[in-house]
Amino acid sequence: MTMHARDLASRLDTALAAVAAASSSTLKRFCDPSLAVDLKQDRSPVTEADRAAEAILRQQLLDAFPHDSFLGEESGSAAGTSGYEWIVDPIDGTKSFIRGVPLYATLVGCRCEGRGVLGVIAIPPLGELVYATRGSGAWHLPAGHAAGTLPARARVSSRSHLGEALWCTSATTTFQERGRDDARERLDQACGLARTWGDGYGYLLVATGRAELMVDPIMNAWDAAAVEPVIVEAGGQFTDWQGVERIDAGEGVASNGLLHAAALQLLAPAP
Repeated sequence: MTMHARDLASRLDTALAAVAAASSSTLKRFCDPSLAVDLKQDRSPVTEADRAAEAILRQQLLDAFPHDSFLGEESGSAAGTSGYEWIVDPIDGTKSFIRGVPLYATLVGCRCEGRGVLGVIAIPPLGELVYATRGSGAWHLPAGHAAGTLPARARVSSRSHLGEALWCTSATTTFQERGRDDARERLDQACGLARTWGDGYGYLLVATGRAELMVDPIMNAWDAAAVEPVIVEAGGQFTDWQGVERIDAGEGVASNGLLHAAALQLLAPAP
């Protein structure tokens, strides 16, 4: 199919409105001591706030584009015929959310015939947002921005030496779960600074030039679909640990581009 600029523009407008509504919904339950936490089959937590936010995203996106496909972390998939697919994570960082840590994200990605064409990363407690459409750059609204603030162009950093780099991850335990503590240790030794400002927030930091690397040993498609076009349009790279541009590898690494090859060397298994 042919992808038109107006298709992306209309989908971006709808995605931004849906993300705003879903984000507002999550904030109503943020730091709510009465919020019940359930465990899914994989032992990861989920709350009614996750489900409610995803219901908002699903309804608004498919009401506007009923022929698009949809994949959500909590509600599963819906088939479509348009060639476009929405992939969403209503609360990326539920573990942070239930602990009152204000760094969880609401993620919305859109793909056309399997190619990432739109991404939105919102950090509801901070009021921070970065978004992109393919070929139109990435755009940033800073934390605490006033109503009517115009977005500024989002760009990755220009640091080209690992010794100056900040690398982030969602949790060091995921390296242990994958049996790749060696990779984490090499990143720690090579990079100037390490922080676990993870989930969607870590990718937002890379896209806005505040971090150089974000590495996830365990990653789902709904974690990656939004961040991939944002990182690319901000001038960076997003791949799996082998350097392949994909979102379904179960892992991911984002960089400012200048340090991507060096990061992949650090992530490669020891001979």
